[in-house]
Amino acid sequence: MTKSAKRNSERFIAAYNSIDHSLRTIYGFKRSISYADLVRKAVPLNSVVRKYEDELIDYGRLRNSIVHKTNPNYVIAEPHDEVVDEFEKIAKLIATPPTAFNKISHKEVVICDADISIKEVLQIMARTGYHNIPVYMNGVLQGVAIATKLIESIGMCLINGNDATEYLNKTKVIDVITKDDESNYYRVADTTMTIEKALNYFYINRRLSLILITEKGTHSEKPIGIITTADILDMNAVLENY
Repeated sequence: MTKSAKRNSERFIAAYNSIDHSLRTIYGFKRSISYADLVRKAVPLNSVVRKYEDELIDYGRLRNSIVHKTNPNYVIAEPHDEVVDEFEKIAKLIATPPTAFNKISHKEVVICDADISIKEVLQIMARTGYHNIPVYMNGVLQGVAIATKLIESIGMCLINGNDATEYLNKTKVIDVITKDDESNYYRVADTTMTIEKALNYFYINRRLSLILITEKGTHSEKPIGIITTADILDMNAVLENY
């Protein structure tokens, strides 16, 4: 039976079951948790659920209204077309979300060597327009040179009464990358990372500046994609039109 031949109630219940199954499978929620509690628990974990929380709760109530209490295979009402279409869209976003690598991260990834000076990194940023430059040593990611952090380091140099020109020329970029940068300002992900997950990374960590994408998500691989806060609007647009 084709989609157009199915009754709206069948399509609606299929979408409900898909969401219920997907959230339980992805996050390991117990079978004993109700659908409504399932949605609420997923809100801080899933950007799609967070965006459509109210609709998901309302549609859960609607599902209970159209399905006969004693016979889940017997429906007593048919939902409107626009309701079913939206519920199916949400179910698709939760069950099979688009990957960020395929949809968003097509810009060139500009990297630099750990031994170059702060001045050289700033010149790269000015020339390319990129404000987040991954720093590598012997093919291994050491951190990310972030424009705002570099400016802070120059400001501290001036506050301490040191010569800024000498600082820019002689200080290596590796020396201003702290060990805690990864947990605070950037992270590495593989090509399977979904747009939903990328959005959630930025949501839970407001200091996150970028996500660097490699084939397997390791620091010893060449970067093949990069996502920054400037891509958040585009990612939301992809989800909206998916």
